Amino acid sequence: MEKITILWADDEMDLLKPHILFLQEKGYNVDTTNSGNEALDKINENYYDIVFLDENMPGMSGLEVLSAIKNLRPNIPVVMITKNEAESIMEDAIGSNIADYLIKPVNPNQILLSLKKNLDNKKLISEKTSSAYQQEFRNISLSLSNKLNHNDWVAIYKKLVYWEIELEKSKDSGMQDILVSQKTEANKMFSKFIESNYIDWLKGKSPSKPVLSHTAFKEKVMPLINNESPVFLIVIDNFRYDQWKVLQPLIEDYFRVDEDDIYYSILPTATQYARNSFFAGLMPSEIDKKYPMLWSDEDEEGTKNQHEAELITEQLKRWGADVKHSYNKVVNLSYGKKMLEYMPNLMNNKLNVIVYNFVDMLSHARTDMEVIRELAEDESAYRSLTLSWFEHSTLFDIMKFLSEKKVRIVITTDHGSIRVNNTSKVIGDKNTNTNLRYKIGKSLQYSKKDVFEVLNPADAFLPRLDVSSSYIFAKENLFFAYPNNFNYYANFYKNTFQHGGVSMEEMLIPFINLSSK
Repeated sequence: MEKITILWADDEMDLLKPHILFLQEKGYNVDTTNSGNEALDKINENYYDIVFLDENMPGMSGLEVLSAIKNLRPNIPVVMITKNEAESIMEDAIGSNIADYLIKPVNPNQILLSLKKNLDNKKLISEKTSSAYQQEFRNISLSLSNKLNHNDWVAIYKKLVYWEIELEKSKDSGMQDILVSQKTEANKMFSKFIESNYIDWLKGKSPSKPVLSHTAFKEKVMPLINNESPVFLIVIDNFRYDQWKVLQPLIEDYFRVDEDDIYYSILPTATQYARNSFFAGLMPSEIDKKYPMLWSDEDEEGTKNQHEAELITEQLKRWGADVKHSYNKVVNLSYGKKMLEYMPNLMNNKLNVIVYNFVDMLSHARTDMEVIRELAEDESAYRSLTLSWFEHSTLFDIMKFLSEKKVRIVITTDHGSIRVNNTSKVIGDKNTNTNLRYKIGKSLQYSKKDVFEVLNPADAFLPRLDVSSSYIFAKENLFFAYPNNFNYYANFYKNTFQHGGVSMEEMLIPFINLSSK
C-alpha cells in the first residue's frame, strides 16, 4: 500500500521538526514549505493526500492560500492551523470548506487524530460496519432457524434493509455479497412462511394475522381522519421500504416521523389487485361482487385502476366517515405542477389522497430502456435514482408546502418489486396473462417448487376468470418464461425489477406516518 503524503506549510517549520519525525516514524511522507506561494507551486506539481496549512504566514494569508488550493485541487482535505482563536477566522475557514481546524500549539497526537479522521475515517467506518454486520449475520441466521410470525418477519426485513444500506456506504464488497446471500435465504424462508399462512390469514383461521392491503385503510388511515388536522395520504406506486429509508433523511428536515411501520400486500402484489384492495377495503373477489362496475378483470381492455376515487368514497361511507375528501393521480410533471398550485384548495378537506406513479414508471422504463438499465443497474443504483427523482420532484415541493401547515401525512404504497435473476418455465393457453411474477389460467403447467399455487381462487378471494382457472405466484427471485423463445426472454428480463409474486421486497409495504414539526 502506498504511503500517505502530507504537505505542511508553516513559516516556523524549524519548530515543527519533532512533529515531522513523529509522522515519518508512523509511516507518513511529509513534504514541507515555509510560504503559501511555494505551497501552491508544490500542489500544482505533486500529488498530496492532505495539506496542513498555517493560517498566519508572510505574504499570502492562510485563507488566501486555502482559496487558491480549492481552485487547484477542490477535493484535497486542508487542515487549518492557527494561533488566532478569533471567531471570524474560524467562520471564514469553515466556510471555505476546511477538513479540520487546530489551535497552536498542536501536539503530535492531535495531528495524528486529524489524519485518522480525514483519511482513515471511511476505512475505519467500513471496518466497524463490516464487523457489526458479521455479528448481526449470526443473529439473523439464528432467527431464520426459528418459527417466525408476521411481526418477526417485519423485524428481519427491516434489519436486512438497514445493513444493505450501511454496507453500501462501507464499500465492503465481500460483506455485501454475504448480505445478498443471506437475503436470498431469507426470501426462501419467507416464501415458505407465506405459503403456510396466507390463506389462513384471509379465512380468519389464524390466531394472529398482519395488517393486509384490504384492512390497512381501516386500521391505519381511518384513526387519523378523526383528528383536527387534514390528512394527506400519499401513495407512491411500487415503492419499497429500502427506498423510503434513503428518502427519510430528506423528509426528516421538514417532518417528524411518528410511525415507521410495515404492512403486508395481498397477492398478486400488483397494482390492479393490491391498490384496488387498499382503496376499497375489500379483497378483489369482494370488490368484483359488491361493485362489479368498479372492477376490471385481467382479460378486459384498458387500465385496471380507473375507479380508485369511487372505491375510496364507498369505503369511507361503509365506515360511517362521511368526510370531505379528494383524490388525485399524478402521472407526469405537468400534472404534478398543477397539483402543487392547487394545494391551498385542499386544506379544508379531512382527507386528500394523492397517487404518485413515478417509481412504477421507473421500474417499467428500466426493463424497456437500455439507458435506464445502465443508470439503475443494481439495488443501490435503483435507490439512488429514486432519491434523485424525489429531490427534484413536485412531490417533494408539495411536501415542503405542507410542512408549513398543521397536517398529517401518510406515505405508503400498494406493493414493492424484486430484482429477478432466474427463470421458471410455465406453459399456458393464449388467454394466460402476461405478468412475469404471477399467472392466471387454466391447465397451467409449471414447476411446483418454484411457485405458491392457489388452485381454488376463492381461497385467496380472487376472481375466477374461468371455471378451471387457477393462480400461481413466483417465489423468491424467479420470473416466468414460456418455452417459446425461452432464452431470449430469460436474457431480456434478467436483472429487471418485477412485481406480482412472493418476496419480502414485494409484500412488506412501508407505512409512514408524518407530522409537521
